[in-house]
Amino acid sequence: MANEPSGEHRTAGPLTGLFRHPVVQAPMAGGASRPSLAAAVSDAGGLGFLAAGYKTPAAMYEEVKQLRARTSRPFGVNLFLPQPPLADPAAVAVYAEQLAGEAAWYDTPLGDWDRPADDAYEAKLAILLDDPVPVVSFTFGCPSAADLEALARVGTVTVVTVTSAAEALAAREAGADALCVQGVEAGGHQGTHHDDPQADGTGAGAGLLALLTEIRETVPLPLIAAGGLMRGAQIAAVLAAGACAAQLGTAFLACPESGASELHKRALTDPLFTGTELTRAFSGRPARGLVNRFIREHGPYAPAAYPQVHYLTAGLRRAAAAAGDPQALNLWAGQGHRLARGLPAAELVGLLTTELDAARASFTS
Repeated sequence: MANEPSGEHRTAGPLTGLFRHPVVQAPMAGGASRPSLAAAVSDAGGLGFLAAGYKTPAAMYEEVKQLRARTSRPFGVNLFLPQPPLADPAAVAVYAEQLAGEAAWYDTPLGDWDRPADDAYEAKLAILLDDPVPVVSFTFGCPSAADLEALARVGTVTVVTVTSAAEALAAREAGADALCVQGVEAGGHQGTHHDDPQADGTGAGAGLLALLTEIRETVPLPLIAAGGLMRGAQIAAVLAAGACAAQLGTAFLACPESGASELHKRALTDPLFTGTELTRAFSGRPARGLVNRFIREHGPYAPAAYPQVHYLTAGLRRAAAAAGDPQALNLWAGQGHRLARGLPAAELVGLLTTELDAARASFTS
């Protein structure tokens, strides 16, 4: 490493050559990871990502075209895996009754939650096989060996998000090229392969460094570390622990190229919000966000029902955003949210790389 040019860092395995700097911009569903952000990160030497979650296949394809028009550098697209049938529809109906007051307050109906839970996965995968992209990553499960093999045949590198050593082993067995190791510190949804209905959504998971070490000693695949990372020194730490790159979401959420609302961006460093919490309140699946009134009031009894609760609360979230009210918004954020810097994405990649080089130099001084 000592002979590498400043700012240039090696990667491992199939990820080699996809980025100059070990900085991956997390795919943030809901509009934050738009083409302008992914292009800026990739052009700066990182790896930008689009999030296909919640989009139609046509919308995903349009964003891929827009991104290709903006950059010639490699990028990735993230897919949500289909979810199992809803185990307890009655629990969602009860939750809808409990949210009736919210609907009246914001003068908006609750959403139609009886919808497909597959996020149009097969149609999106078919598009990415017909018109391949450099990287495809997966969240909320592990794709089949056949799907991973099909992507490999068209030259796409595959990354499966994992939150345990057991999930990592399953992804390796299926044929994943690399793993995104997500610690409990991460903002947004936990990418667990199977949501436990008995868990309350606020229980502790594995911290990133402990999880990264366990998986590195269990599965010989390239690892991308994710969870609460906001500074170059933290990237240095996960690289030292065995990762080949670091994935940052909240750090890029505040960038001007991000599609997150200004309300969300301001909230990241607003002293009004004193911390984050894992909650099912907005989506029915554990996700880390800034603690607000909605989480405090509804999180304790929100059912394990994803994506049904996501669709149920969609109108409430839109109405709260339109009213400029952060107390009923899903303000996804990692534990390091107070360290957010609202810099242009390319400038942030450069600063993170400078901080990473400084941290590495301090290790050997």
